[in-house]
Amino acid sequence: MISSPAHINQVTEIVIGSAIEVHKTLGAGLLESVYRECMIVEMTRAQVCFEHERHVALTYKGIPINSSLRLDLIVEGLVVVELKAIECFHPIHLSQVITYLKLTDCPAGLLLNFNVSSMRYGVRRLDHPDVYATRNKAIE
Repeated sequence: MISSPAHINQVTEIVIGSAIEVHKTLGAGLLESVYRECMIVEMTRAQVCFEHERHVALTYKGIPINSSLRLDLIVEGLVVVELKAIECFHPIHLSQVITYLKLTDCPAGLLLNFNVSSMRYGVRRLDHPDVYATRNKAIE
C-alpha cells in the first residue's frame, strides 16, 4: 500500500485527536471495549474510512493455520490502531503492533493506552520496519 508520508501523518493525527477527545470525555479507568466503541463513534464523526475488529488470516511457513487475530482498528487502510487500558506500555505491546504492521502491510501503527492521566502519555506511534528502514536510508 503506497501513500505519502504527509497523508499517513494526517491519518495518525485524526486518530490521536479522536483518542484525546474520548479520553477528555471519559477519563481513565474503563475497559478497553468501552474505549473501542467510543473510538468507533469518533472515527465515524471524523468521516474517515476504518475497519474495526478486522480478522487477519494467518499462515505459518506458507501454510494457512486455523487461528486468526482481530485488530482493534485499521484507519484508511494505512494505520493499525491497538487500544489498551493498562497500567503502562511494555515492550511486548510495541512488538505486538510491529507484528500487526508486518501482517497487514500497513505503514504505521498507533498504540493507544487510555489508562493514563493525560492522553499524551498514552500514545506511541510505530512505523512498519520496512518503511522505517527506507525512510532512514533516504535521509543518509
